[in-house]
This record gives sequence, structure tokens and C-alpha cells, in this order.
Amino acid sequence: MGIKSFQGIRKTTKKEFDAPLLVEDYMTKKLLTFSPEQSILEVMELFAKNHISGGPVIDNNGFLVGIISEADCMKQISESRYFNQPILDKSVERFMTKNVETIGHNISIFDAAGVFHKGNRRRLPVMKNGILVGQISRKDIVIAALKLSGQNYK
Repeated sequence: MGIKSFQGIRKTTKKEFDAPLLVEDYMTKKLLTFSPEQSILEVMELFAKNHISGGPVIDNNGFLVGIISEADCMKQISESRYFNQPILDKSVERFMTKNVETIGHNISIFDAAGVFHKGNRRRLPVMKNGILVGQISRKDIVIAALKLSGQNYK
């Protein structure tokens, strides 16, 4: 005698994945920003205190004018040894990277991964209508990929 199933007809459900896929979903929104007039010594102290390795430089009107990183600070440290002087209280403007590559808030994390792969950046300022709205890092993209692993996308 065969075994009867007491389950009724099952409704077929289509699995759809509706996870966030955009840079704005994974970017850091609360940024520590710097000003061009700020002391490079103060920036180094803030890097150490906040466990960060760089951040955007904005002017008095809130517009992005550069980015400062630990690598930029290395130039100051190197120059101080070369000229046999203590690390001087010079401004961020002298050491920051002025030609900043940015990324749009509404591109996918996959496109952002491509930008990171092609470039030599560890972080990118995120822009919306010409205004700085956040920052995305390589680590943010890796975390996003881990959250989305095993999914199919349209």
C-alpha cells in the first residue's frame, strides 16, 4: 500500500531578491571632514584618535576641494627629516590631493567595485548633485558583497 500525502496543493512562490545594491546603501554618511587651513599635525592626531586613514577636505561653503590621507601625511614626515626639522604646523592644503576622483550615490556596488579595481584608491567621496553626501571604501564594498552573497540579481 502506497503512502498518501495529506498536504494540499502548494502554491508556487517566486523568490525575488530585493536587497539594496547602490553605493548610497553602504556608504559612510557621518564623515570626519577637514578644512584646507587645518594643521597637518591636527589631521594626523585625528587620524590616530578616530582610527581612520583619510577623509575629504571641504571649503567654507561645504564644497569638496580635496582629500587627505595618511599617504599625504607621509610627505610631511619625510620632508621634516630631509630638512632636519621637526614636523611643522603646515596646512592641509599643501599636502592634500586636489584632483579628487568621486563616485555617484546612485551607482551599483558592482560598478563601484570596478572603479576601485581600475584605480588605486582606498576610498572615494560620494556625490549627489555636486554635493558631498558620503564616502565609500573598499571595505564597504567587500561588506556589501558578503551581505549579498549567494543571490541572483537582475
